[in-house]
Parts: sequence; structure tokens; C-alpha cells
Amino acid sequence: MSELVLPSQNEAHGFYGQMSTCALRDRPTDRIWTVTCAFIGLATGAGTEDEMRGIRDFLDSSMGRHFADDVIDAQQGRATNNEIAIIKAIEKWQAWTISAETQRKEGIPAGLPYLTGWVQHFAVTAAMDDAD
Repeated sequence: MSELVLPSQNEAHGFYGQMSTCALRDRPTDRIWTVTCAFIGLATGAGTEDEMRGIRDFLDSSMGRHFADDVIDAQQGRATNNEIAIIKAIEKWQAWTISAETQRKEGIPAGLPYLTGWVQHFAVTAAMDDAD
């Protein structure tokens, strides 16, 4: 999976930017990025290049910054290292589901796990950008 990890295109903001400003991390931001992408890929069943672009674009978005906040919160709480904190954040985001309102606004099927839905949304958007 990690061979498909794509580098951030938004290092100043999103997940990467938020994690790079966090004094709690025990590894360089590039390593955290790689582990997070791989773990999200496993959790959402991503494996294609488009799906990995979806993960990258999700993490580069403002939603990625919020996801980073949840990783940081887990580090401050009961998690002992980055990997556990990332897993806790993934579990939290996967426990939520896409709402009917989000389905109407974004076209993501209601009921999907939240993280899976958004990764798929960004993957489809990336694939559509390629088709243009």
C-alpha cells in the first residue's frame, strides 16, 4: 500500500500542515503522512491510484485538518504513539455515517462510513478531473 502513497500537495494546510505544527508528534510529518495514508487505505479498502489520490485530496482538504485535530486529540488523550492515535481517529470517522443531506449536496451515498464516503468522493472527483 505505501508504494501508492502520494505526497501532499498542500503542505501548508490540511492534515500535513496541521501535523507539522504539532509539537506532540514522535516522527517526522512525512512519516506520519505515509502511515496515515496507508492506514486510511486499509480502513476504506482503497488500493487503486485514484483511491489513493482520494486519500491524498481528502487529507489535503480542510477536512484533513479536522482529521489531524482528531489525531492530535488522541495523542493528548489515551494514545501512546502516532500509529494508535491515527487508528483512533480513523475509528472515530468510520463510526459516523454519511447523512441524507450530504448525499443531496455531494452525491455520496447516505449510510456509508463517513471516512470511506469522503475518500471515495475525492477519488471520483480526481478521476473526473483526469477525464476533462
